[in-house]
Amino acid sequence: MTTTVHQFENIFPSYDAIPENAQLPFPILQHAYLVNGTMRKWDGPFTQVVSPIYVRKGQTAERVVVGEIPHISVDAAMEALESAVQAYNLGRGEWPTMSVRKRIDCLINFTEQMKTKREEVVRLLMWEIGKSRGDSEKEFDRTVQYIYDTIDALKELDRTSSRIQKEEGIYAQIRRGPLGVVLCMGPYNYPLNETFSTLIPALIMGNTILFKPAKYGVLLIHPLQECFRNAFPAGVVNMLYGEGKEIINPIMESGKVDVFAFIGTSRVANIIRRAHPKPNRLRACLGLEAKNPAIIMPDADLEIAASECITGSLSFNGQRCTALKMIFVHESIADAFLEKYLDKLSKLKYGMPWDDKVMLTPLPEENKPQYLKELIADAQANGARILNNLGGEQHLSFCYPAVLFPVNNKMRVWHEEQFGPVIPIATFSHIDEPIHYIQNSNYGQQASIFGTDHDAMANLIDPLVNQVCRLNINSQCQRGPDKYPFNGRKDSAEGTLSVTDALRVFSIRTTVAFKDSGINREIANDILDNRKSNFLSTDYIL
Repeated sequence: MTTTVHQFENIFPSYDAIPENAQLPFPILQHAYLVNGTMRKWDGPFTQVVSPIYVRKGQTAERVVVGEIPHISVDAAMEALESAVQAYNLGRGEWPTMSVRKRIDCLINFTEQMKTKREEVVRLLMWEIGKSRGDSEKEFDRTVQYIYDTIDALKELDRTSSRIQKEEGIYAQIRRGPLGVVLCMGPYNYPLNETFSTLIPALIMGNTILFKPAKYGVLLIHPLQECFRNAFPAGVVNMLYGEGKEIINPIMESGKVDVFAFIGTSRVANIIRRAHPKPNRLRACLGLEAKNPAIIMPDADLEIAASECITGSLSFNGQRCTALKMIFVHESIADAFLEKYLDKLSKLKYGMPWDDKVMLTPLPEENKPQYLKELIADAQANGARILNNLGGEQHLSFCYPAVLFPVNNKMRVWHEEQFGPVIPIATFSHIDEPIHYIQNSNYGQQASIFGTDHDAMANLIDPLVNQVCRLNINSQCQRGPDKYPFNGRKDSAEGTLSVTDALRVFSIRTTVAFKDSGINREIANDILDNRKSNFLSTDYIL
């Protein structure tokens, strides 16, 4: 495969061609981080944050340096851990004992401040991970809505838990209580939304937080640090910056982390989790790899199938855990499907994140172009062809999509999650072939099936829902709406995230019980009537 530099060499702009609504005050020097309610100035080394975007200067192009972040030491990381531990204080801290109403007020305060940072965060999403302006705005707005939905779900949970029950002569009030210190680590592809999908429910349920932003998309948290500081008691939210390999294992080895919330690879998750000395104490909420397939039946509406597979495989360059990463098409309609898919692909706009209606943008991971090149070369060596014009061509951090056909189980791309713009397509003659692929896969997040025959679709539903956690009919795989469960089988996930499920993941049912006796009723009535306890209370929030 040769690189057609001349085709894409003008994709990157000169500085004077960058529109005003995309500019940032480079470099952004973040020299402080939030610990124990204060912005702690860091006097040690710093880590440079670079963009996937290059800027042309004459005949050369240089990668933009967005800014720098603290490269904190192990000692500094352990100080942040102790801040979270002390704020929780074995469940006696201000935050875990605070009423639900007051915790909600704090979160609303944070969200109102966060909304003032929208444009700054959107621009940083564009520059740090190459996400289009439209998708960056959607990510920010969806995150804000997620917070409001979480608040509503907690109010409903609080109303349900506000009554005193009586069974077999024993009164009880059952509520959900916090678990302790939560270590939150999010992914680079949705560094705001998916990180907050664990951080926000963990926080609102009364846990204290250690928050390590993603490797890419790290500076966009910088504008939000002061929002956290202003909205929550000291030590409730603490930031970790630096090299994960250096600081995360000592934190876990301390045994002081109660919940590990992580979205990334199973390899890294297992390394981190194994470092904890009390595995039975540690809870985990993990979003890991996926190899979501699409199955195109012989009776499928090809226009719908091709359109959904284009967006499913190439939204944000295929850098989504919910992306379609394998496409199986029945051999009788393969040529017709491929023709439609390739036609739609040829019309996708590529360019810079701020370009109008852009779909294909530069990739943030510095080693990803080489990795994709190796996948493509391996597939070609084992019999696949690149079907689309310029497929797999690269220039610096930009990789044009490659449609590989036909793929087989000898190829790495058959097994590995490519997490980028490489689209493997295989044919099948009998439905058992793609079902066998799903059954033998290490992953079980989602699948998409396309067809119009009612009986054939029904026959697919029952076996597949026992292999994946979401089956999409005539549509791409996706996470939303956020009120629906988001989880996975096998190596794809641990725990379920939805607006309501996440509140349960980061809490535990706790009961206050007392026998029906005069003295117990007297004690309980005094506590309830005079609002002496935030837990044992019949108050509820409208």
